[in-house]
Amino acid sequence: MKDIDIADLRRITELIKTKHSYDFTNYAMSSFKRRIVRILELYNLTVDSLIVKLSQPKFLEEFLNEITVNVTEMFRDPSFWRVLRDDIIPAILLNHQKIRIWHAGCSSGEEVFSMAILLKEMDILHNVQVIATDLDTNILERAKSGAYNLKNMDLNEKNYIRFQGTGSLKDYYQEVNGKAVMDKSLVMDVSFRKHDLVKGGIFNKFDLVLCRNVMIYFNQALQNEVLKKFHESLFKYGYLAIGSKESLIWCDIANKFIVVNNEEKIYKKIKD
Repeated sequence: MKDIDIADLRRITELIKTKHSYDFTNYAMSSFKRRIVRILELYNLTVDSLIVKLSQPKFLEEFLNEITVNVTEMFRDPSFWRVLRDDIIPAILLNHQKIRIWHAGCSSGEEVFSMAILLKEMDILHNVQVIATDLDTNILERAKSGAYNLKNMDLNEKNYIRFQGTGSLKDYYQEVNGKAVMDKSLVMDVSFRKHDLVKGGIFNKFDLVLCRNVMIYFNQALQNEVLKKFHESLFKYGYLAIGSKESLIWCDIANKFIVVNNEEKIYKKIKD
């Protein structure tokens, strides 16, 4: 394993922040260190040679792709998606004919397509504005393409069955050149945008914000700032869904939400 210490990590984060305006200083350092070590081993680099290569735009994109976590699946945690379909979205529809949803840290788009399928099967896809954002432009392009490894579709299909969808996941994709290519009409009205959760501002108001299993890679100070942004981004009585290992209990805006479903980590904004 490559040898790297806290001083090396600071050199790397300061360079990226100063030269490229990406701020990783408040990422959970243990996780950040593991990913830096992986990059050093993957490209057979020293810390010094990594710092030199980070001035190359193409390598920077590859670096960001490795640093940001992009492992996901469709209908991950099927019980979560059932609660969205059976409880949360019907509750939103009581007060809104149109729904606005933000997938923050959308990664390669499996969650976005899951949401689109759910909404289509509820026959309300045409009434929903969806914005999907990520820091990594390469991963956003993958999300837009909706092309996934066929070997992953068995797990996705099992999740869909446990979600209790109305058909088969195969109804929503075609096999093309060894890939599962999703039906583009599902995301025809989805806006995919580059957005930095750390430095990016508030750009809209939403009825539902999903940011699942992203903040576990942030330290508490950064989690707190990001959760404040989500609070500001929600309409009053809007919903926030976070990851199973994440919590709102300790943060500054905890008293502005109520727990709707503790097991699925879904919260409702009750105060501006």
